[in-house]
Amino acid sequence: MKTAARPGSRACAPKTGTVSFAGPPLCVVGNINRDIKVAGAPASPHLLRDGETSVSSIVETIGGGGANSACAAAALGADVRFLGKVGADLLGERLRLTLERQGVRAALARDPEQQTGSTVALGLSDGQRHFLSCLPNNDTLRLENLDLGALDGCGHLLRADVWFSEAMLEGGNRRLLAEARRRGLATSLDINFDPRWSGGNSREIRRRKLALRGVLELVDLVHGNRRELCAFTDSPSLPTALKRLIEWGAQSVVVHLGAQGAGWYSGSRWMMEPPCRAVRPIHSTGCGDVLSVCMILLHTRTDLSPREKLRLSNRVVRDFMEGRLDLIPELAS
Repeated sequence: MKTAARPGSRACAPKTGTVSFAGPPLCVVGNINRDIKVAGAPASPHLLRDGETSVSSIVETIGGGGANSACAAAALGADVRFLGKVGADLLGERLRLTLERQGVRAALARDPEQQTGSTVALGLSDGQRHFLSCLPNNDTLRLENLDLGALDGCGHLLRADVWFSEAMLEGGNRRLLAEARRRGLATSLDINFDPRWSGGNSREIRRRKLALRGVLELVDLVHGNRRELCAFTDSPSLPTALKRLIEWGAQSVVVHLGAQGAGWYSGSRWMMEPPCRAVRPIHSTGCGDVLSVCMILLHTRTDLSPREKLRLSNRVVRDFMEGRLDLIPELAS
């Protein structure tokens, strides 16, 4: 059933002034789940032992790279559609309501045989993060669960969370991206961290990488951070990773560089913009999703240079980190 530079500095302010993120509708396909975000957990070995630890905050929000991206885009003023899968349970209904309250048009397949999943996002005191996930609804996503009629009239498709569904990895992603191209949409692929990379079988990891590399010829924008892109391409450095992505068919790459800002590569051009540094950050997760969404929504803006797009996107990420932009909502009750 389908149901940077410091704030106020010149690098933080695009010369074009206020820029609208409205445009042709964006369709997002990806994970949807509950995120339980823990902030201020001490980066200490005692965290792995019996006991109890006080932290600065625990917040329940919508989660999944796809759902995060859809909510952020809608909050920035975009017309957004989201396709995904939930269980036929109360949590799935809460997630649907959260999307709709954020202004996202959701077409969710409801599977009575699967539970809607959750992720515990640990934000450690040293700036590192670790995610504990149980995502049966996302793991079993198939192309047949998606109402592809939602692509009609859209300008861009974002395929997020590409590693979680085996059925999508083994053919579903290619069919989805090909259908988007057939309908005239630009396409984005977010290459996030494959959970298998944390200790899976090397032959299995290589098989999965080859399956995803095979769809890059259908992708306009690849998104990822330095570590993810190097791991995916088996590269010793970011320049090598970027070169291989273009050789395998991608048109351009948006690189999340964390404390160094953001970058963009097209095969013939590389540019990097420093971050707009957050003075008092309160959000540590979702920043990559926000950066990618900004670059996607600005993709067809010919009045902005790639550098201006990066600069504006960095400013939005800073405002999100400081809590001045409410882009990823708490879960509806």
